[in-house]
Amino acid sequence: MTGLVQEARIAAGPGLTVICSSSDPQQLRMLLAVFDPKTVRGVVSFGVAGGLDPKLRTGDIILATEVMAGARRWVVAPELSRELLAGADLERQRIVRGGLVGVEKVVGARDAKAALHSETGAAGVDMESHIAADYAAEAGLPFAALRVVSDPASRALPSLVATAIKPNGDIDLRKVLRGVARNPATIKALVSTGIDFNRALRSLRGCRSLLVDGGGLVA
Repeated sequence: MTGLVQEARIAAGPGLTVICSSSDPQQLRMLLAVFDPKTVRGVVSFGVAGGLDPKLRTGDIILATEVMAGARRWVVAPELSRELLAGADLERQRIVRGGLVGVEKVVGARDAKAALHSETGAAGVDMESHIAADYAAEAGLPFAALRVVSDPASRALPSLVATAIKPNGDIDLRKVLRGVARNPATIKALVSTGIDFNRALRSLRGCRSLLVDGGGLVA
């Protein structure tokens, strides 16, 4: 399960079913409401994440140990996580094990990230993992989450980024350009965010083979 079309394109391939939420938690829930869990053998939350742990850099891989949302907790299937890394050649990519926080809205401000890290101790935050974990638990399927840090804890996401996603999960470039025209001061932050995002996607592409080598799971 992914949030953006760029992530979905990386995950797509034989033996995998990719469900893209377009960074809309309610849309993801609606898609899953009509999805038959008997057609898959496991669920993987796959994509980028915001960094909460200040030690993590853009491109670092978070292999989740648990997913949390509010008072709820979902423990990741350890055997599935081991399978994802079995035989992987990721020598140039840093892999950390830690928790992921699932949220309903983008957490982009530095102080909000710091507060969430202090509260939960989680390594990263995204908008799909808690929904994917809950679906897997209800269906009795093994679950894992592999997320790559895009915006680290030290960097704030421009508010424009959170509102410029099309219903298909792609970036609305026209909306971004209109936002820049109204507030040219956002250009520097948007460029930095774009660089981080592209670096994270390159790291995510390096993880693509893990989905197949890990047993042909659902992304």
